[in-house]
Amino acid sequence: MICLGIETSCDETALAVIEDGRVAGSVLASQTNLHALFGGVVPELASREHCRYIGPLFDELMRRCCLRPADITYVAVARGPGLLGSLLVGVAFAKALALGLDCKFIGVNHLHAHLLVNGLAHKLSFPALGLLVSGGHTHLYHIHSPQFFTQLGRTLDDAAGEAFDKVGKLLGFPYPSGHLIDALGREGVADPTLFPRPYLDNDNLDFSFSGLKTAVAAHLGSRRLPDKTDDDLKKCCASFNLAVVDTLCVKVERALDRRPSLRVLLLAGGVASNFLLRERMTALMGKRGGKTLVPPPDLCTDNAVMIAYAGWLLYSNRYYHSLDMETIPRGRVIPDDMLSISSK
Repeated sequence: MICLGIETSCDETALAVIEDGRVAGSVLASQTNLHALFGGVVPELASREHCRYIGPLFDELMRRCCLRPADITYVAVARGPGLLGSLLVGVAFAKALALGLDCKFIGVNHLHAHLLVNGLAHKLSFPALGLLVSGGHTHLYHIHSPQFFTQLGRTLDDAAGEAFDKVGKLLGFPYPSGHLIDALGREGVADPTLFPRPYLDNDNLDFSFSGLKTAVAAHLGSRRLPDKTDDDLKKCCASFNLAVVDTLCVKVERALDRRPSLRVLLLAGGVASNFLLRERMTALMGKRGGKTLVPPPDLCTDNAVMIAYAGWLLYSNRYYHSLDMETIPRGRVIPDDMLSISSK
């Protein structure tokens, strides 16, 4: 079976092919340089760039994989959450292909796909705990199977990745800046008392990182922006990094205490490339007799491989969508509206 995956949820236009559970090829057009001029993603520009890239990228992917469109068994696309205009470009393209090729169509939850892509590098086992840490989302899930997720906690304002980018902007770093803070932080010595661990004085599993960003802004105050070789800058990056990771660890441990039978943690999202986060989560699960699974760095950020692989898993379990499936922007709950081939 050959699954075409399409990802246009934000500012990456990406397509990939999964054949019998393995990656056959992928292509991607990044808009990072364009949006860096504005210090963040501009939705209208993002959707226009998707329209410009998606057709030529599809042709290039078919050429690289030595495939014809007629060889595609089913089409999977990110249906949400994300920027509505960007999502609609990918969903419209996917529906048109599925209709023209008379093949099955699958709408994939972008967040679930981030976590499930671990299956390309590791053997998945369920149930598992899932921690998604990206620019737009910080979510905790009880993952029962590839098609059934229970959300345990979510970000109430700034996601962890968004906090990294906003702090990076305060420090004068280019967008996106999470990798710069991570790299400089590794060269510095963290002060665990410099910044607070936000939103821990409660008993829930939600997250809030806006206060941490404000604390960094207050710390910098009217100081000059430090040079990248400055020890104070490295200390600031290391301390901020530690505050974010400590907060994530507390919430993960809280979730595991309430579900002690879970022995596997799936870590995913752009911030999952963070060295300290990987190290601490691996140690945390190791102490509890479990393990942490993390995708390779190139599959942590938005990509079409994860969409194609999630689509392959869902279709392997005989799930699909009708062509009247709704596109879901950020802020709305994605409904459980998949159809089952076995029920027909």
